[in-house]
Amino acid sequence: MKPVSRGIDRVAVTFDDPNLVANAGLLLIATVVNKLGLEALCNSTIRLGTRTGGFQPGRKILTLVHAMVAGATHIDHANILRAGSTAAVLPHRVMAPSTLGTFLRAFSFGHVRQFEKVIGDTLQRAWSLGAGPGDKRLVVDIDSTIREVFGKLKQGAAFGYTKVLGYHPILATRADTGEILHARLRKGSANTARGTKRFVEELVARLRRAGATGKIIIRFDSGYWSNDTIKVLGRLGVSFTMAVRTGTKAVDACISKIDESEWVAIEYPAGGEAMVAECIYKGRRLIVRRTRLTGPQATLWPNWRHFAFLTDLEGTAVELDAFHRAHAVVELCIDDWKEGAGMEHCPSGDFSANAAWMCCAVLAHNLIRWSAKLGGLVEDDTLVVAQTLRTRYFSVPARLVNRSGTPTLRGPTHWPWATSFTNALTNLRAVAFAPT
Repeated sequence: MKPVSRGIDRVAVTFDDPNLVANAGLLLIATVVNKLGLEALCNSTIRLGTRTGGFQPGRKILTLVHAMVAGATHIDHANILRAGSTAAVLPHRVMAPSTLGTFLRAFSFGHVRQFEKVIGDTLQRAWSLGAGPGDKRLVVDIDSTIREVFGKLKQGAAFGYTKVLGYHPILATRADTGEILHARLRKGSANTARGTKRFVEELVARLRRAGATGKIIIRFDSGYWSNDTIKVLGRLGVSFTMAVRTGTKAVDACISKIDESEWVAIEYPAGGEAMVAECIYKGRRLIVRRTRLTGPQATLWPNWRHFAFLTDLEGTAVELDAFHRAHAVVELCIDDWKEGAGMEHCPSGDFSANAAWMCCAVLAHNLIRWSAKLGGLVEDDTLVVAQTLRTRYFSVPARLVNRSGTPTLRGPTHWPWATSFTNALTNLRAVAFAPT
């Protein structure tokens, strides 16, 4: 007897279940949004004209934010929130993509600044619930990135030092958790250090208002090297490590005066060696690391290469060198922000609309981290990879049913992270509402 075929070609497909929720894990994010009072905050802070799509901005912003958490990279992707019963797990009305596009295009520079205030106030509320550093040391990394765009109709997009058409946003991230503490969209041709002084002033004021009462340290790469910025940091009482550009006469002359006996060897990958020393450059402490190849490759690059940074921190040169090199974690945060959701794409030809879109991406990025921290999905002060949480928790499918009058999400059996999900939801529901 011929066996019955059970191949995948026999599987029929229909899209007819109104109770299915494709991204049921958004319930975790929605719970945090509700605790933060985010919709009301947006409605009271962002003052768009009602004739330009500005009525009830909170529901429009949160539609974009929840879509980005689920992996949206384009405005049209917000439609995933209107399918099945997804809207039932969200604390706001879900808006149509056409409405969202009109809404974003209504933003001006001033409205974007209002949106930035929303982000700052949300940070304060989230930290008041237990996600903040309190009186502990807070390490912040400042860096910029290129958000490539395609086509010549993107307002403000230009070719910069990377020869890539796009925008050049500047960001400040929290080193231990990966939160984006402040961000600003800039034209693609903007110099790396453009607007840094004002950005730092706004950042530090935001952190203090949010409840960071301990020591603040900001790490910069050499693109932000500026005496004026250092003076601002001193006035604000903020410590720093700031890379300087070697190859300049003054810096190289200072490094050349370091005695050979002062260099201390540090660990380095096989095939090379590295040493650290320090000196004084214009009255400030300059930590220098030099590296070179060893073995057969040394014949190609036999000379030392030098990397240096200024700092006002205490500690040995070796300790401070390791601390400053950890500035590289900012790249992980930026990649997480840009890849797979949110800032993978800038949807509009209008600069302010794209700036508002960027603010939504910042909120989505941070809500993922606050949900993970407050829900106990990660250990304290652990870097979070959004794609990991999206796969494990936010993208889990479920069916919404009524069990004895209780709305219940029925997820798939044998889901590997089911226990973690339910524990996180319990923890988040136990969190007090943020003070407003």
